[in-house]
Amino acid sequence: MRSNVLRTAQGGLRCLSRRQVSHKPKVAHQSCRSFIATPSYREEERKWTTPLAKQLTEAINTTGPIPLASYMRMCLTSDTGGYYTGAIEEGRDQFGRKGDFITSPEISQIFGELIGIWFIAEWMTQGRPQQGVELIEVGPGRGTLMDDMLRTMRNFKDMSSSIETVYMVEASKELRTTQKNLLCGEDAVMTESKIGWHSTCKYSGLPIVWTDSIKAIPQDPNKTPFIVAHEFFDALPIHAFQVVEVPPNQKPAPTDSNATSVSISRPGSPSTTASSPYQWREMVVSPTPQGTTHADLGTPKSQQHEPVPEFQLTLSPTTTRHAQYLPETSARYQALKSTPGALIEVCPDASLYAADFATRIGGTTTTTSSSSSSSSSAKPQPSGAALILDYGPAATIPANTLRGIRQHQRVSPFASPGLVDLSADVDFTGLAEAALLASPGVEVHGPVDQAYFLETMGVRQRAEMLVKKLEQTQDQTQTQTRDTEEKKREIERSWKRLVDRGPGGMGKVYKVLAILPENGGRRRPVGFGGDVSA
Repeated sequence: MRSNVLRTAQGGLRCLSRRQVSHKPKVAHQSCRSFIATPSYREEERKWTTPLAKQLTEAINTTGPIPLASYMRMCLTSDTGGYYTGAIEEGRDQFGRKGDFITSPEISQIFGELIGIWFIAEWMTQGRPQQGVELIEVGPGRGTLMDDMLRTMRNFKDMSSSIETVYMVEASKELRTTQKNLLCGEDAVMTESKIGWHSTCKYSGLPIVWTDSIKAIPQDPNKTPFIVAHEFFDALPIHAFQVVEVPPNQKPAPTDSNATSVSISRPGSPSTTASSPYQWREMVVSPTPQGTTHADLGTPKSQQHEPVPEFQLTLSPTTTRHAQYLPETSARYQALKSTPGALIEVCPDASLYAADFATRIGGTTTTTSSSSSSSSSAKPQPSGAALILDYGPAATIPANTLRGIRQHQRVSPFASPGLVDLSADVDFTGLAEAALLASPGVEVHGPVDQAYFLETMGVRQRAEMLVKKLEQTQDQTQTQTRDTEEKKREIERSWKRLVDRGPGGMGKVYKVLAILPENGGRRRPVGFGGDVSA
């Protein structure tokens, strides 16, 4: 029987119904103002901070205010100076201490090593397949995580030899080049095909294939995919909605007594009638009129030294297409519709990715045309695993979490588009729902705190080994250098930062979730309260 539950590391069951200053803290975005009559945005004299700011304004002049998701997508991936697709051309590096934020793999090599060990443990537990293993990373950044994973895996020769291909899902041409230089060498050749871009890894000559979409990676039922997504979901575009009470003269009149405002995509979910006094309204983005002050926008005092952001988040005066559909796709959202002022953030792309991971691991569900019965197909035996590491609440729906980060500082997400990193909390329960709905062949474990996961995986013990290795090297050379002592202190600082459970600490803010082949919850994976069972 399929288990529609989330399993915690403590063994309980929960039924389904980039970072503190240097690592993307949880920061509420500016409070949303009710949408006033649309001002004139054709301000000929206005000087924009980036070319993208001007392009966005021109687009809004034509179409009207745009959904928050559209704004985020443009800011991050636009050809006109998007954060990930244009910033590197200006000589900037988004990652690391000299960039805008630092991620766990950049803090310590131990992080990537333990992720590699986790997949090795899963490979062992799933029968040690001798071929057909695929490594897939979505949003690989500079390639540091995959580099540490592959370096670790080469020490386990049976596992290493079972890997057929490494796939890197990366939309940025510049980042693909950076990853290739690290994983394959600067002199390595990268060739192009219909699938993507190809090169050869410096570890064991493994083929590496870069694609700009996970859909470009073939879904072969005979493969065992091991998928990792670290700080990927937080950068996917979100839609934001708020519940408003609709004045009687604005309520749509139902065509009959059984009319509903929208069809619900989830079977069994309660419908919302058109006569409801409450509606979901979408948050939309528009240029900030000249003369607007920080007080008008409700900017936090800590950010009032900055220029007034060029864009603002407002409430749509009428229902939009997204407002009619997205808040109705989950009973969790529907339960809030009777609460005036309730806010939610919904990420459709996140659900699509989680569903893709699940079908690669567990197969799909098909319904025959002659009956309503469902059956699993496309994969005779579920195999593989997906590990998602990101930040967000363990159980609640994210709301008001959009943030901007630049040079390790919190800034408005509506300023200097293309030069500011944008992200939002991940809805882990939503990811689990999407995975379980997509495939009957998977189960979900977690989320657990990053501190719990890494400590269970042996982060402290690995750090002690690295320090001991430094001490042995020091003894062999019979020298005690200041550099060696600093390296030892850095190892200690780094691993403790990864498991910091203090307010805003990485060990508490970051969560880890796993998607595995369904086995009725009889086995919990390593890092989630279980052990290796070979």
